[in-house]
Formats: sequence, structure tokens, C-alpha cells
Amino acid sequence: MEQSTGQALRGKRVAVLMTDGVEQIEYTSPRSFLEQHGATVTLISPKAKGEQVQGFNHADKGDQFQVELNVRDASPGQFDALLLPGGVSNPDQLRLSKESIDFIRDFATEDKPIAAICHGPWTLIDAGVAKASHLTSWPSLQTDLRNAGAEWTDDEVVIDGKLITSRKPDDLPAFNDALKKALQIDAARADMGASS
Repeated sequence: MEQSTGQALRGKRVAVLMTDGVEQIEYTSPRSFLEQHGATVTLISPKAKGEQVQGFNHADKGDQFQVELNVRDASPGQFDALLLPGGVSNPDQLRLSKESIDFIRDFATEDKPIAAICHGPWTLIDAGVAKASHLTSWPSLQTDLRNAGAEWTDDEVVIDGKLITSRKPDDLPAFNDALKKALQIDAARADMGASS
């Protein structure tokens, strides 16, 4: 039975890993969607807690968002899923942050949902997650992802196990819904495990 808005993801915790240059709507849309369904969302960054992350609307500066947790102080055990928004320079900078790449890799190792959109999947290469995975992304990343051993297709949303990827802001409704479903499936499995 479908739970009402506000309750479906109650108790779920989602980490959003990002830094300057993030495509603003790819952060604000999933965050708002997840919070409306009861999830707790935390903005994690290589920047210090309390610092600002500069959002962008394509090439234009957008809003700033306050870092809620430094990635050095975060562990996948604190969260149920990881969200990786795009924007060109955001994932480019994250790829240079050892702590950020380790955080993504650890999420994959713990087999928790990872949702990456637009340029966000770029970081999956460095974390070793792209290899042998079926992914989509912003079209300019397809060669990089294929060279890293991924199967790339031009689809609105691609789900490969716990990995969810989308191409662009237009895909956000399907992307958000896929992340919600992944969290609900994980919750149902946890409930079944606890009751058996």
C-alpha cells in the first residue's frame, strides 16, 4: 500500500555530496522531493561545515547552500542513500578530493543506493563504481564512462542494482521517483530481515 506524502521515507537519511559549481536544480529538486516524503537530507562537502557551496543555473551563478557536514566527518553507516548532483565543475572538483571518492566507494561497498545525475556519474569512475555498470549521464561523459568499463545508454533513468543514473534536469521527476523506490525497497528488505 502506498504511504501518503510525508511518511513514505520517514526515518530515511540521504547524503548529498557536492561542492562549488553544482547544478542547483539537481540538488534542490531531489532534496525537496525527499524531504516532502519524510527523509532527512544532509549536504556533505569537502568544504568545512558552515561554509557555502556555490550553485549554478547552467553557466549563471545561482544560490549558495550551507555545508552541513564535512565529508571527513561522514560515513556511509550514517546514511541510507547517496545523491550525486551534476554541474560541470562540481564533480570535477570532487574527483580531486580523496575523502569524497573514498566516501562514494564505501557507499558502493556497503551496497547502498547511489543516485547520480548529469555530470554526477563522473565521480563513479574514480570510485571504481562505473566498471561493469549500466549507466547514463550527460552525453559528453559517455566516452569517459565507456572507457572506464561502463555500459552507457541514452535513457531518462537507468537502474543497475543499487545504482541510479539520469542525464539532465528534465529527467528529475523520474530520477527522484527511482531514488524514492530504491529507499522503499531497502526499507522493506530491512523489515523482512528484522522479522525473520
